Amino acid sequence: MAAIAGGIVTGIVLGLYAYQQPDPTNTMETGTKLATDQIRITNGIRHIIPLDEIKSGGPPKDGIPSIDSPRFVNDAGFVSDDDLVIGLSINGQSRAYPLSILVWHEIVNDKIGNTPVAVTYCPLCFTTQVFDRTINEKETEFGTSGKLYNSNLVMYDRNTDSMWSQALGQAIVGELTGYELKRIPFDLAKWSDWKKLNPDTVVLSTDTGHSRPYGSDPYGDYYTDSRVIFPVKNSDDRMHPKEIILGFDHNKSYKAYRLSDVQSQKIVNDTINGKNLVLVSVAPYLVRAFDSMVDGQVLEFTLNENTMTDRQTGSKWSPDGVAMSGPLQGKHLDRISFNPGFWFEWVAFHPGTEAYEPEADN
Repeated sequence: MAAIAGGIVTGIVLGLYAYQQPDPTNTMETGTKLATDQIRITNGIRHIIPLDEIKSGGPPKDGIPSIDSPRFVNDAGFVSDDDLVIGLSINGQSRAYPLSILVWHEIVNDKIGNTPVAVTYCPLCFTTQVFDRTINEKETEFGTSGKLYNSNLVMYDRNTDSMWSQALGQAIVGELTGYELKRIPFDLAKWSDWKKLNPDTVVLSTDTGHSRPYGSDPYGDYYTDSRVIFPVKNSDDRMHPKEIILGFDHNKSYKAYRLSDVQSQKIVNDTINGKNLVLVSVAPYLVRAFDSMVDGQVLEFTLNENTMTDRQTGSKWSPDGVAMSGPLQGKHLDRISFNPGFWFEWVAFHPGTEAYEPEADN
């Protein structure tokens, strides 16, 4: 986390939520809705969580301004090789969104080709997520509500003013309560690694229309100490609160993998509630997950210099999940979206989660 916490400007108050300077491919269908019997109505307000568990984070609505007209550049001299970016490739276009910019905005409303996306980052939880902004066949924008749930970003959509939990990808209060957004697979990577994989990438510009000290990080040592500033419903001491985990859910089963374990093992073949998957560490921070079943056959993979080989057929696969040679040449692995973030956040939302433990001989 040193790359994240570095470059702190002395005197910036810990936590952007105390900073109130006024501003001069997942299988889930977009707009999936929960059963109505899970929705509560209090004083005419539709919600799926207790309203008193939604807390003020400090700034007012839009006090942390989303970026709604993002600009991109080819020359990213303001981004260092070790800076983390959210990397996104859609329809042959690659874009990088530096966390050093997102820490001041948390949401970028963008459109790549015909796909409207919301690129989101909650510094309090180190949660990154990319969503399709299409709801009920209508494109919408998201903004910051100034609220938190389980210390996590609560967004609002500008079509209906419903509130959305970033961690859940779900509307939790308002007209659209219960709807879930489609998650779009992305990479969290060091800038140098993203560039190697995507040499034609463009980068989100600091020309955002807002005056912010980009390159500084107001959170200081928050990323590594044990403090959890805002209330959460559940806690669990199986890991350090700020351990970076990769959280997976499948049919209401939940599992967390330490990023450090996946990076150490390079590749992890596993199952979650009967679903077979493989996690591959492409570079520091950069982990991809795939469904390991192809044409009804479950494959088990090894890794050698970023080339995966399945033990069943000997086919060789790229880090993009494409078979480059062997009997399965041309086949594709389906990529699985997951939730990277701090352990305390994942277990707050998923108290019954399983925690992956490497086998002793790995």
